[in-house]
Amino acid sequence: MRTPAALPVGRGLFYLIVAGAAWGTAGAAASLVYRTSDMGPVALSFWRCAIGSVLLLAVRLLRPRTRPAASAPRGSGLRRATAVGAGLAVFQTAYFAAVEVTGLAVATVVTLGAGPVLIALGARLTMGERLGRTGLTAVAGALAGLGVLVLGNGGATVRPWGVLLALMSAAGYCAMTLLTRWWGRDGGTDQSGTTIGAFAVTSLCLLPFALLEGLVPHTGDPVRLLWLLAYIASVPTALAYALYFAGAAVVRSATVSVIMLLEPVGAAVLAIALLGERLTAATLVGTALMLGSVAGLALAEAREARAPAEEPALA
Repeated sequence: MRTPAALPVGRGLFYLIVAGAAWGTAGAAASLVYRTSDMGPVALSFWRCAIGSVLLLAVRLLRPRTRPAASAPRGSGLRRATAVGAGLAVFQTAYFAAVEVTGLAVATVVTLGAGPVLIALGARLTMGERLGRTGLTAVAGALAGLGVLVLGNGGATVRPWGVLLALMSAAGYCAMTLLTRWWGRDGGTDQSGTTIGAFAVTSLCLLPFALLEGLVPHTGDPVRLLWLLAYIASVPTALAYALYFAGAAVVRSATVSVIMLLEPVGAAVLAIALLGERLTAATLVGTALMLGSVAGLALAEAREARAPAEEPALA
């Protein structure tokens, strides 16, 4: 596997798009888990991270070893894994708590809406990354699409404590993304090892809460539950996060946050196709706005990445 330094930006964008689409399937699969058993959201989060880390470790052990990178990354591998894992734990746990307090719609809009704003500001202050006019327009369009998609059908209830929890979740997401980009800029970072370590840290953080909620679920269809857990742990967790961390190391942080807004788009499509939810005008308009913004920002990022490579040939 290539190191982040060797990963082209175009491939990083592709990884992020696949990761966002995979994340979007987690909600539908989780809904089926809740219908099949009495498993709670924190226990589900624990199992997806714990099983996901085992799957990634197995892949790492079976993969041919690569030569160590020449450049030493900032910070030790343990420190990177702990920091990213703590951010991931806050991201997931605070989000689930926000959903419980203020509902899915408001929690989703505040968490995913605040994420790109915090990440854009953080990237500008810590790494000097500029969005530019195209980037600002794309972020604004994506956030507008998110609001229409999630809130367009009404019925949302706003509770201040739930909003604060959602902002805490967004802060965890922001920290996770910025740290990945910060360490990835120098190249040579072992993203596979960092991902496995981050999942292990997240699992340990979630374990006490999962035990309180009920770690082992009751179900009348254990085979179906196991298949669903296997899917959630492998596709929207192990695969998606491995691609996410690899892509986030080479793509500008604000671009990463906008591309990952594909998650609610995918979730909405699956909810209509598999769970029988109704297709509304708000769903269509919000999806169109978000897909247009993601496509525009991804193309701008790819053009900017190609420009430095083309300048010597034109000189």
